[in-house]
Amino acid sequence: MTEKRQLRFGAFFSIPSCHPTGWRHPDAIPEADLTFRYLAEMAKTAERGKLDALFFQDSVAVVGSNVSYGSQPFNPRNGRQAHIEPMTAIAGLAAITSHIGLISTCTTTYNEPYNVARRFLTIDHISGGRVGWNLVTSQAEDEAMNFGFDKHLDHTERYERAAEFHDVVRGLWDSWDDDAFLHDKASGVWFDHTKMHILNHQGRFFKVRGPLNVSRSPQGRPVVAQAGSSGVGMDLAARTADMVFTAQATIPEGQAFRRQMRDLAASHGRNPDHIKIFPGLMPIVGRTESEAREKYEQLREFVDDTTGLRGVARLCGSLDITQFDPDGPLPELPPSNAARARQDMIIAMGRRGMTIREIGRVLGMSQAHRVLYGTPAQMADDMQEWLEADACDGFNLLFAHYPTPLTEFVDLVVPELQRRGLFRTEYSGKTLRENLQNP
Repeated sequence: MTEKRQLRFGAFFSIPSCHPTGWRHPDAIPEADLTFRYLAEMAKTAERGKLDALFFQDSVAVVGSNVSYGSQPFNPRNGRQAHIEPMTAIAGLAAITSHIGLISTCTTTYNEPYNVARRFLTIDHISGGRVGWNLVTSQAEDEAMNFGFDKHLDHTERYERAAEFHDVVRGLWDSWDDDAFLHDKASGVWFDHTKMHILNHQGRFFKVRGPLNVSRSPQGRPVVAQAGSSGVGMDLAARTADMVFTAQATIPEGQAFRRQMRDLAASHGRNPDHIKIFPGLMPIVGRTESEAREKYEQLREFVDDTTGLRGVARLCGSLDITQFDPDGPLPELPPSNAARARQDMIIAMGRRGMTIREIGRVLGMSQAHRVLYGTPAQMADDMQEWLEADACDGFNLLFAHYPTPLTEFVDLVVPELQRRGLFRTEYSGKTLRENLQNP
Protein backbone atom coordinates (compact mmCIF):
# COMPACT_ATOMS: atom_id res chain seq x y z
CA MET A 1 0.00 0.00 0.00
CA THR A 2 1.42 3.39 -1.02
CA GLU A 3 1.74 5.82 1.88
CA LYS A 4 -0.28 9.01 1.59
CA ARG A 5 1.74 11.96 0.35
CA GLN A 6 2.06 14.83 2.78
CA LEU A 7 2.81 18.49 2.21
CA ARG A 8 6.22 20.02 2.73
CA PHE A 9 6.74 23.65 3.71
CA GLY A 10 9.56 26.12 3.55
CA ALA A 11 9.25 29.47 5.31
CA PHE A 12 10.73 31.95 2.83
CA PHE A 13 12.56 34.62 4.80
CA SER A 14 12.79 37.77 2.70
CA ILE A 15 13.15 40.07 5.67
CA PRO A 16 11.67 42.41 6.79
CA SER A 17 8.74 41.50 4.47
CA CYS A 18 8.03 39.47 1.33
CA HIS A 19 5.56 42.23 0.41
CA PRO A 20 8.07 44.99 -0.51
CA THR A 21 6.28 47.58 1.64
CA GLY A 22 4.59 45.17 4.06
CA TRP A 23 6.98 46.38 6.75
CA ARG A 24 4.59 49.34 7.16
CA HIS A 25 1.84 47.07 8.54
CA PRO A 26 0.93 47.89 12.16
CA ASP A 27 1.83 44.34 13.26
CA ALA A 28 5.15 44.27 11.41
CA ILE A 29 8.51 44.40 13.16
CA PRO A 30 10.75 46.11 10.58
CA GLU A 31 13.84 45.50 12.72
CA ALA A 32 13.64 41.80 11.80
CA ASP A 33 16.01 42.63 8.94
CA LEU A 34 19.05 42.97 11.21
CA THR A 35 18.02 41.72 14.66
CA PHE A 36 19.06 38.12 15.28
CA ARG A 37 16.78 37.81 18.32
CA TYR A 38 13.71 38.14 16.07
CA LEU A 39 15.10 35.60 13.60
CA ALA A 40 15.66 33.19 16.48
CA GLU A 41 12.09 33.60 17.75
CA MET A 42 10.68 33.02 14.27
CA ALA A 43 12.88 29.97 13.73
CA LYS A 44 11.52 28.46 16.94
CA THR A 45 7.96 29.23 15.83
CA ALA A 46 8.53 27.52 12.47
CA GLU A 47 10.09 24.52 14.20
CA ARG A 48 7.13 24.32 16.60
CA GLY A 49 4.96 24.11 13.49
CA LYS A 50 7.11 21.23 12.14
CA LEU A 51 7.94 23.16 8.95
CA ASP A 52 10.66 21.61 6.82
CA ALA A 53 12.98 24.57 6.47
CA LEU A 54 13.69 28.25 6.77
CA PHE A 55 14.61 29.47 3.29
CA PHE A 56 16.67 32.68 3.25
CA GLN A 57 16.90 34.83 0.13
CA ASP A 58 19.96 37.01 -0.44
CA SER A 59 21.62 39.51 -2.74
CA VAL A 60 25.05 41.08 -2.53
CA ALA A 61 24.06 44.66 -3.27
CA VAL A 62 21.68 47.41 -2.28
CA VAL A 63 19.50 46.99 -5.33
CA GLY A 64 18.31 50.03 -7.22
CA SER A 65 21.28 52.01 -8.47
CA ASN A 66 21.07 50.33 -11.85
CA VAL A 67 17.27 50.40 -12.26
CA SER A 68 15.24 53.52 -11.51
CA TYR A 69 11.67 54.61 -12.05
CA GLY A 70 11.53 58.35 -11.65
CA SER A 71 14.26 60.64 -10.35
CA GLN A 72 15.37 58.56 -7.34
CA PRO A 73 17.99 55.90 -8.29
CA PHE A 74 17.44 53.89 -5.09
CA ASN A 75 14.01 53.04 -3.71
CA PRO A 76 13.67 54.31 -0.13
CA ARG A 77 10.28 52.59 0.26
CA ASN A 78 11.45 49.03 -0.33
CA GLY A 79 12.35 47.42 2.98
CA ARG A 80 14.45 44.61 1.51
CA GLN A 81 17.67 46.60 1.14
CA ALA A 82 19.81 45.59 4.10
CA HIS A 83 19.66 42.35 6.05
CA ILE A 84 21.78 39.86 7.95
CA GLU A 85 24.05 37.76 5.71
CA PRO A 86 22.14 34.45 5.72
CA MET A 87 24.99 31.92 5.80
CA THR A 88 26.16 33.53 9.03
CA ALA A 89 22.57 33.66 10.29
CA ILE A 90 21.87 29.95 9.72
CA ALA A 91 25.07 29.07 11.58
CA GLY A 92 23.66 30.90 14.59
CA LEU A 93 20.20 29.38 14.16
CA ALA A 94 21.73 25.90 13.93
CA ALA A 95 22.83 26.20 17.54
CA ILE A 96 19.37 27.06 18.91
CA THR A 97 17.16 24.71 16.82
CA SER A 98 17.05 20.92 16.66
CA HIS A 99 14.98 19.76 13.68
CA ILE A 100 14.15 22.45 11.14
CA GLY A 101 16.18 22.74 7.96
CA LEU A 102 18.24 25.87 7.35
CA ILE A 103 18.62 26.92 3.70
CA SER A 104 20.70 29.89 2.62
CA THR A 105 20.92 31.48 -0.80
CA CYS A 106 24.47 31.83 -2.09
CA THR A 107 25.27 33.06 -5.59
CA THR A 108 27.59 31.16 -7.89
CA THR A 109 28.30 34.34 -9.85
CA TYR A 110 30.42 36.15 -7.24
CA ASN A 111 31.88 33.36 -5.09
CA GLU A 112 34.44 30.56 -5.33
CA PRO A 113 33.45 26.87 -5.03
CA TYR A 114 35.96 25.86 -2.36
CA ASN A 115 34.85 28.57 0.08
CA VAL A 116 31.16 27.85 -0.50
CA ALA A 117 31.62 24.08 -0.12
CA ARG A 118 33.57 24.54 3.11
CA ARG A 119 31.14 26.98 4.71
CA PHE A 120 28.00 24.99 3.97
CA LEU A 121 29.56 21.74 5.09
CA THR A 122 30.80 23.34 8.31
CA ILE A 123 27.32 24.64 9.13
CA ASP A 124 25.89 21.24 8.20
CA HIS A 125 28.08 19.68 10.91
CA ILE A 126 27.07 22.38 13.41
CA SER A 127 23.39 21.65 12.71
CA GLY A 128 23.67 17.86 12.60
CA GLY A 129 22.74 17.63 8.93
CA ARG A 130 20.04 20.29 8.48
CA VAL A 131 21.62 22.65 5.95
CA GLY A 132 20.64 23.46 2.38
CA TRP A 133 22.21 25.61 -0.34
CA ASN A 134 19.90 27.66 -2.55
CA LEU A 135 22.06 27.65 -5.66
CA VAL A 136 21.43 30.81 -7.70
CA THR A 137 23.03 32.96 -10.33
CA SER A 138 22.94 36.67 -9.50
CA GLN A 139 20.07 38.62 -11.01
CA ALA A 140 20.49 42.28 -10.13
CA GLU A 141 23.17 44.03 -12.19
CA ASP A 142 24.00 46.11 -9.09
CA GLU A 143 25.84 43.06 -7.72
CA ALA A 144 28.36 43.11 -10.57
CA MET A 145 29.52 46.58 -9.57
CA ASN A 146 30.57 45.33 -6.14
CA PHE A 147 32.96 42.77 -7.65
CA GLY A 148 34.87 44.77 -10.23
CA PHE A 149 32.46 44.43 -13.16
CA ASP A 150 30.17 46.89 -14.94
CA LYS A 151 27.59 44.25 -15.77
CA HIS A 152 26.83 40.55 -15.33
CA LEU A 153 28.07 37.75 -17.48
CA ASP A 154 25.50 36.86 -20.12
CA HIS A 155 22.53 34.86 -18.78
CA THR A 156 23.54 31.64 -20.55
CA GLU A 157 27.16 31.95 -19.46
CA ARG A 158 26.10 32.59 -15.86
CA TYR A 159 24.24 29.28 -15.88
CA GLU A 160 27.14 27.44 -17.50
CA ARG A 161 29.37 28.78 -14.73
CA ALA A 162 26.77 27.80 -12.12
CA ALA A 163 26.61 24.24 -13.43
CA GLU A 164 30.38 23.83 -13.18
CA PHE A 165 30.38 25.58 -9.80
CA HIS A 166 27.88 23.03 -8.49
CA ASP A 167 29.90 20.12 -9.83
CA VAL A 168 33.02 21.38 -8.06
CA VAL A 169 31.17 21.92 -4.78
CA ARG A 170 29.57 18.49 -4.96
CA GLY A 171 32.93 16.90 -5.76
CA LEU A 172 34.48 18.63 -2.76
CA TRP A 173 31.64 17.44 -0.53
CA ASP A 174 32.65 13.91 -1.58
CA SER A 175 36.27 14.40 -0.52
CA TRP A 176 35.98 11.85 2.29
CA ASP A 177 34.19 8.55 2.84
CA ASP A 178 31.87 8.39 5.84
CA ASP A 179 34.37 6.37 7.89
CA ALA A 180 37.59 8.04 6.70
CA PHE A 181 38.48 9.59 10.06
CA LEU A 182 39.68 6.87 12.46
CA HIS A 183 40.96 8.92 15.39
CA ASP A 184 42.82 5.75 16.44
CA LYS A 185 44.89 6.58 19.49
CA ALA A 186 46.51 3.15 19.70
CA SER A 187 47.87 3.17 16.15
CA GLY A 188 48.33 6.90 15.93
CA VAL A 189 46.37 7.01 12.65
CA TRP A 190 44.07 10.00 12.36
CA PHE A 191 42.51 9.18 8.98
CA ASP A 192 42.56 6.45 6.36
CA HIS A 193 44.23 8.00 3.32
CA THR A 194 42.61 5.42 1.01
CA LYS A 195 39.25 6.97 1.88
CA MET A 196 40.31 10.48 0.87
CA HIS A 197 39.50 11.66 -2.67
CA ILE A 198 41.38 14.44 -4.44
CA LEU A 199 39.15 16.20 -6.93
CA ASN A 200 41.66 17.63 -9.41
CA HIS A 201 38.96 19.53 -11.27
CA GLN A 202 40.02 21.50 -14.34
CA GLY A 203 37.19 23.13 -16.29
CA ARG A 204 36.31 26.22 -18.23
CA PHE A 205 35.71 28.41 -15.18
CA PHE A 206 37.47 26.69 -12.27
CA LYS A 207 40.64 24.81 -11.41
CA VAL A 208 40.33 23.19 -7.97
CA ARG A 209 42.53 20.43 -6.59
CA GLY A 210 40.90 19.54 -3.25
CA PRO A 211 40.30 17.69 -1.04
CA LEU A 212 38.03 19.73 1.19
CA ASN A 213 39.32 20.07 4.74
CA VAL A 214 35.94 19.22 6.31
CA SER A 215 34.65 15.66 6.76
CA ARG A 216 31.58 14.28 5.01
CA SER A 217 28.11 15.67 5.74
CA PRO A 218 25.87 13.99 8.36
CA GLN A 219 23.20 13.82 5.61
CA GLY A 220 25.56 12.60 2.87
CA ARG A 221 25.58 16.02 1.21
CA PRO A 222 23.82 19.26 2.11
CA VAL A 223 20.48 19.65 0.34
CA VAL A 224 20.51 21.75 -2.85
CA ALA A 225 17.64 24.07 -3.74
CA GLN A 226 17.26 25.90 -7.03
CA ALA A 227 14.87 28.58 -8.24
CA GLY A 228 15.52 28.86 -11.97
CA SER A 229 12.47 28.49 -14.20
CA SER A 230 14.00 29.50 -17.52
CA GLY A 231 15.03 26.70 -19.86
CA VAL A 232 18.64 26.61 -18.66
CA GLY A 233 17.50 27.15 -15.07
CA MET A 234 15.13 24.19 -15.18
CA ASP A 235 17.80 21.96 -16.69
CA LEU A 236 20.26 22.96 -13.96
CA ALA A 237 17.62 22.28 -11.30
CA ALA A 238 16.74 18.90 -12.81
CA ARG A 239 20.38 17.87 -12.69
CA THR A 240 21.35 19.27 -9.30
CA ALA A 241 18.42 20.17 -7.04
CA ASP A 242 16.62 18.31 -4.26
CA MET A 243 13.94 21.02 -4.11
CA VAL A 244 12.83 23.63 -6.64
CA PHE A 245 11.34 26.99 -5.65
CA THR A 246 9.05 28.17 -8.43
CA ALA A 247 5.99 30.32 -9.20
CA GLN A 248 2.80 28.96 -10.74
CA ALA A 249 -0.62 30.54 -10.38
CA THR A 250 -2.93 27.65 -11.36
CA ILE A 251 -3.10 23.90 -10.85
CA PRO A 252 -2.65 23.14 -14.59
CA GLU A 253 0.49 25.32 -14.62
CA GLY A 254 1.75 23.56 -11.49
CA GLN A 255 1.05 20.13 -12.95
CA ALA A 256 2.88 20.97 -16.18
CA PHE A 257 5.92 22.38 -14.36
CA ARG A 258 6.17 19.48 -11.92
CA ARG A 259 5.77 16.92 -14.71
CA GLN A 260 8.43 18.64 -16.82
CA MET A 261 10.86 18.85 -13.88
CA ARG A 262 10.40 15.17 -13.08
CA ASP A 263 10.91 14.20 -16.72
CA LEU A 264 14.05 16.31 -16.90
CA ALA A 265 15.36 14.76 -13.68
CA ALA A 266 14.78 11.28 -15.13
CA SER A 267 16.63 12.29 -18.31
CA HIS A 268 19.65 13.06 -16.11
CA GLY A 269 19.47 9.57 -14.59
CA ARG A 270 17.84 10.69 -11.36
CA ASN A 271 14.89 9.28 -9.46
CA PRO A 272 12.10 11.84 -10.09
CA ASP A 273 10.82 11.32 -6.54
CA HIS A 274 14.04 12.86 -5.27
CA ILE A 275 13.20 16.32 -6.62
CA LYS A 276 10.50 18.21 -4.73
CA ILE A 277 8.57 21.12 -6.25
CA PHE A 278 7.67 24.09 -4.01
CA PRO A 279 5.59 26.85 -5.64
CA GLY A 280 5.67 30.12 -3.76
CA LEU A 281 2.52 31.02 -1.84
CA MET A 282 1.64 34.05 0.28
CA PRO A 283 -0.94 32.89 2.88
CA ILE A 284 -3.19 35.48 4.51
CA VAL A 285 -5.18 33.63 7.13
CA GLY A 286 -8.20 34.81 9.12
CA ARG A 287 -10.42 33.08 11.64
CA THR A 288 -13.32 34.02 9.38
CA GLU A 289 -13.48 34.64 5.65
CA SER A 290 -14.36 38.30 6.21
CA GLU A 291 -11.36 38.74 8.52
CA ALA A 292 -9.06 37.19 5.91
CA ARG A 293 -10.43 39.43 3.16
CA GLU A 294 -10.02 42.49 5.37
CA LYS A 295 -6.36 41.56 5.94
CA TYR A 296 -5.87 41.05 2.22
CA GLU A 297 -7.40 44.43 1.34
CA GLN A 298 -5.27 46.14 3.99
CA LEU A 299 -2.13 44.65 2.45
CA ARG A 300 -3.26 45.71 -1.02
CA GLU A 301 -3.43 49.27 0.27
CA PHE A 302 0.25 49.05 1.14
CA VAL A 303 1.18 48.21 -2.46
CA ASP A 304 3.28 51.09 -3.68
CA ASP A 305 3.07 51.85 -7.41
CA THR A 306 6.60 53.22 -7.57
CA THR A 307 7.99 50.05 -6.02
CA GLY A 308 5.94 47.89 -8.37
CA LEU A 309 6.94 49.85 -11.46
CA ARG A 310 10.60 49.55 -10.47
CA GLY A 311 10.06 45.81 -10.32
CA VAL A 312 8.75 45.87 -13.89
CA ALA A 313 11.62 48.09 -15.04
CA ARG A 314 14.17 45.61 -13.68
CA LEU A 315 12.78 42.91 -15.95
CA CYS A 316 12.61 44.93 -19.17
CA GLY A 317 16.13 44.29 -20.43
CA SER A 318 17.55 47.28 -22.27
CA LEU A 319 14.13 48.87 -22.81
CA ASP A 320 13.44 52.03 -20.77
CA ILE A 321 9.93 51.28 -19.58
CA THR A 322 9.61 54.75 -18.02
CA GLN A 323 9.04 56.12 -21.52
CA PHE A 324 5.71 54.28 -21.73
CA ASP A 325 2.35 55.14 -20.17
CA PRO A 326 2.07 53.01 -16.99
CA ASP A 327 -1.65 52.67 -17.65
CA GLY A 328 -0.98 51.35 -21.14
CA PRO A 329 -0.03 47.89 -22.39
CA LEU A 330 3.32 46.27 -21.79
CA PRO A 331 5.39 46.74 -24.96
CA GLU A 332 7.42 44.01 -26.58
CA LEU A 333 10.51 43.44 -24.44
CA PRO A 334 14.08 42.57 -25.43
CA PRO A 335 15.59 39.60 -23.54
CA SER A 336 16.53 40.38 -19.95
CA ASN A 337 19.96 39.58 -18.56
CA ALA A 338 18.47 39.51 -15.05
CA ALA A 339 15.67 37.06 -14.18
CA ARG A 340 14.66 35.52 -17.51
CA ALA A 341 11.80 33.41 -16.12
CA ARG A 342 10.37 36.41 -14.25
CA GLN A 343 10.44 38.39 -17.47
CA ASP A 344 8.48 35.61 -19.17
CA MET A 345 5.96 35.87 -16.34
CA ILE A 346 5.32 39.61 -16.80
CA ILE A 347 5.12 39.13 -20.57
CA ALA A 348 2.38 36.54 -19.97
CA MET A 349 0.54 39.05 -17.73
CA GLY A 350 0.78 41.62 -20.51
CA ARG A 351 -0.70 39.18 -23.00
CA ARG A 352 -3.65 38.70 -20.66
CA GLY A 353 -4.37 42.43 -21.03
CA MET A 354 -2.80 43.75 -17.81
CA THR A 355 -1.32 47.25 -17.93
CA ILE A 356 2.21 48.08 -16.83
CA ARG A 357 0.85 49.50 -13.56
CA GLU A 358 -1.28 46.42 -12.92
CA ILE A 359 1.71 44.14 -13.50
CA GLY A 360 3.70 46.28 -11.09
CA ARG A 361 1.02 45.87 -8.44
CA VAL A 362 1.26 42.10 -8.72
CA LEU A 363 5.03 42.31 -8.29
CA GLY A 364 4.55 44.79 -5.45
CA MET A 365 2.26 42.45 -3.51
CA SER A 366 3.98 39.08 -3.56
CA GLN A 367 6.86 39.13 -6.04
CA ALA A 368 4.38 37.59 -8.54
CA HIS A 369 3.75 34.51 -6.37
CA ARG A 370 0.23 33.32 -5.68
CA VAL A 371 -1.65 35.07 -2.86
CA LEU A 372 -4.18 32.97 -0.95
CA TYR A 373 -6.47 34.40 1.71
CA GLY A 374 -9.10 32.58 3.72
CA THR A 375 -9.89 30.57 6.82
CA PRO A 376 -7.67 27.68 7.94
CA ALA A 377 -10.13 25.23 6.36
CA GLN A 378 -10.13 27.14 3.06
CA MET A 379 -6.32 27.23 3.09
CA ALA A 380 -6.20 23.50 3.70
CA ASP A 381 -8.76 22.84 0.95
CA ASP A 382 -6.64 24.73 -1.58
CA MET A 383 -3.35 23.11 -0.57
CA GLN A 384 -4.92 19.65 -0.53
CA GLU A 385 -6.27 20.20 -4.04
CA TRP A 386 -2.81 21.18 -5.34
CA LEU A 387 -1.13 18.23 -3.63
CA GLU A 388 -3.65 15.61 -4.76
CA ALA A 389 -3.57 16.99 -8.31
CA ASP A 390 0.23 16.45 -8.37
CA ALA A 391 0.71 20.18 -8.96
CA CYS A 392 3.26 20.47 -6.12
CA ASP A 393 5.04 18.61 -3.34
CA GLY A 394 4.63 21.48 -0.92
CA PHE A 395 4.85 25.26 -0.79
CA ASN A 396 7.48 27.87 -0.03
CA LEU A 397 5.52 30.26 2.19
CA LEU A 398 6.04 33.98 1.71
CA PHE A 399 4.84 36.17 4.55
CA ALA A 400 3.72 39.73 3.91
CA HIS A 401 5.51 40.85 7.07
CA TYR A 402 7.00 39.31 10.21
CA PRO A 403 6.36 37.71 12.64
CA THR A 404 2.53 37.62 12.95
CA PRO A 405 1.60 35.88 9.63
CA LEU A 406 4.11 33.08 10.33
CA THR A 407 2.69 32.58 13.82
CA GLU A 408 -0.87 32.56 12.49
CA PHE A 409 0.00 29.95 9.87
CA VAL A 410 1.60 27.71 12.50
CA ASP A 411 -1.20 28.14 15.04
CA LEU A 412 -4.20 28.04 12.70
CA VAL A 413 -3.40 26.32 9.39
CA VAL A 414 -0.93 23.64 10.48
CA PRO A 415 -3.37 21.99 12.97
CA GLU A 416 -6.04 21.81 10.25
CA LEU A 417 -3.60 20.15 7.84
CA GLN A 418 -2.49 17.73 10.56
CA ARG A 419 -6.11 16.85 11.33
CA ARG A 420 -6.55 15.85 7.68
CA GLY A 421 -3.36 13.78 7.65
CA LEU A 422 -1.78 16.15 5.13
CA PHE A 423 1.13 17.26 7.31
CA ARG A 424 3.40 15.70 9.88
CA THR A 425 2.75 15.90 13.61
CA GLU A 426 6.41 15.18 14.38
CA TYR A 427 9.64 15.27 12.42
CA SER A 428 10.34 11.77 11.12
CA GLY A 429 14.06 12.20 10.45
CA LYS A 430 17.08 13.84 12.00
CA THR A 431 18.31 15.58 8.85
CA LEU A 432 16.76 17.94 6.32
CA ARG A 433 17.25 15.36 3.57
CA GLU A 434 15.44 12.66 5.56
CA ASN A 435 12.50 14.94 6.31
CA LEU A 436 12.19 16.03 2.68
CA GLN A 437 12.30 12.49 1.30
CA ASN A 438 10.09 10.68 3.81
CA PRO A 439 6.46 10.26 2.62
